[in-house]
Amino acid sequence: MTTKSPITEGVHHVGLSVPDVAVTSRFFIDALGFSQVGEVPDYPAVFVSDGVAMVTLWQVSEPATATPFDRHQNVGLHHLAFRVDADALDNLASALANRDDVLIEFAPSALRDGPTRHMMCRIPGNVRVEFIAPVAA
Repeated sequence: MTTKSPITEGVHHVGLSVPDVAVTSRFFIDALGFSQVGEVPDYPAVFVSDGVAMVTLWQVSEPATATPFDRHQNVGLHHLAFRVDADALDNLASALANRDDVLIEFAPSALRDGPTRHMMCRIPGNVRVEFIAPVAA
């Protein structure tokens, strides 16, 4: 079936399986200012949102034996990207670099030839997250 307009209306949420839902949800709340908007304690799952995007965090059943994602070997989520204000990117990068639960893959830099800038890191649960600061033309 071919349509001229997409049938979808944007992303409602992204679901991530993580080894420790409490640790990862605290990262989203403490480091990024998200709010917890729900939970299912017996699953367990926590739902966090920045008011635009919602992320569902699902606890894996056996964290010690769970296979970590390898972007070169596995099919699945390569990374999650959040838009940030261009003026906030460097401050965010500094704040994340000072956390012991974040690994910075690369600091803010030009995306291709710029002027958009971005950075990539790994947050608790070893999830790759990109922060991207588009610059309007």
